[in-house]
Amino acid sequence: MAQTETREVWLRGPLPDLPSLLQPVAHALLQAREEVNALMMDFPESYLWERPVGVASVGFHLQHLTGVLDRLLTYARGESLTAEQLHWLSTEGALEPAIRVADLVAKFNQQVDHALDQLRQTDERTLTEVRGVGRAQIPSTVLGLLTHAAEHTMRHLGQLLVTVRVLQGSKSA
Repeated sequence: MAQTETREVWLRGPLPDLPSLLQPVAHALLQAREEVNALMMDFPESYLWERPVGVASVGFHLQHLTGVLDRLLTYARGESLTAEQLHWLSTEGALEPAIRVADLVAKFNQQVDHALDQLRQTDERTLTEVRGVGRAQIPSTVLGLLTHAAEHTMRHLGQLLVTVRVLQGSKSA
C-alpha cells in the first residue's frame, strides 16, 4: 500500500519542467487543489449556496477560484478576456441548483492543470514584462499576475475552509 504524502507541496521538492522562479506559484496552486479536493469530498450539495452570516457561499468560492485563476492567466499572456470569461464572471455566486459540488471541483482541477501548463511554457525572461489588467489596462507584470493568481487562490481557499467548517458545524449541532 502506497503511503499518502503528508508534507505540503512546497516541501516535496522542485516540480519537473517548471521554471525555477515559478515553482512557488505552482506549489501554491497544487496545495490549493489538494486541499479543495479533500475539503469538498463529502460536502453536502444542500449547503453549496448557503451564506452563513452573510458571507459568500461555498459555490461562489469554488466558481471564483476557477474564474479568477483563468482571468489572471489570460492577462499574464497579454490577452483580453473573452465573452465566455466575462459571462463566467457575471455568474459567479449566482444560485444555480443544477450545479453540483463535484462539477465545480472538477472545473477547478482542470483550471489548475491549465495554469501549470502555462507556467511550464512561460519563459522566465518575460516575467518582468508589463501586462494590462482589466478594461482599464492597469499595469502589472507577468510575474505579478502569476504571483497574484497563487496568492488569490490561497486567500479564497482560506475563506472556503472557514465557510465549510461554519456550515458543517452549524448543521451538526
